[in-house]
Amino acid sequence: MELALLLLVVGMLTVMVALFLVVGVGNTIIRFVNKYVPAEVIVKTKNTVSQTTTAIPANTMAAIVSAVSMVTGGRGNVVDVKKV
Repeated sequence: MELALLLLVVGMLTVMVALFLVVGVGNTIIRFVNKYVPAEVIVKTKNTVSQTTTAIPANTMAAIVSAVSMVTGGRGNVVDVKKV
């Protein structure tokens, strides 16, 4: 019985030490990278081709408005519909 209890305590302490090491090393790496490695600079370029907007057919818009009204119980309003 004493041997089982000793093994339990030693095993749990070993796991706790390993977890503290993993968390400590991980946090140290994160802090080092955030401090000394510069972030990537993303340059956005302007699109020379303008996006063409197409009108949504009236029956499709009516179906969308009707569905939103039905789902929200008349409390929701469709403000804008954009193709993604």
